[in-house]
Amino acid sequence: MVARISRPAKNVMQSGQAKSRRWLLDYEAAAPKTVDPLMGWTSTTDAASQIRLWFASKEEAIAYAERKGIAYRVIEPKEKTVKPTSYSDNFKYGRIGTWTH
Repeated sequence: MVARISRPAKNVMQSGQAKSRRWLLDYEAAAPKTVDPLMGWTSTTDAASQIRLWFASKEEAIAYAERKGIAYRVIEPKEKTVKPTSYSDNFKYGRIGTWTH
């Protein structure tokens, strides 16, 4: 059973960076999910896939996995690039694009 250590992306309804700097250790599914024929519910026999552990840093998550003897895989997050702009750039004379107002 292999664990994933990653920093999940923020929620799409979230504008700030709260709760997006934590690292998550969760287990990859060992068994596929099955659909109950009567009710249509999805279930699995793998209880470890329900475990989600949060850590303040990547090093803490790696140390925990090594201390418990858990095989792990680290997924590095993709950092977003912010292009700094100012509000006045919307009104400058030689701006690229057409005026939309």
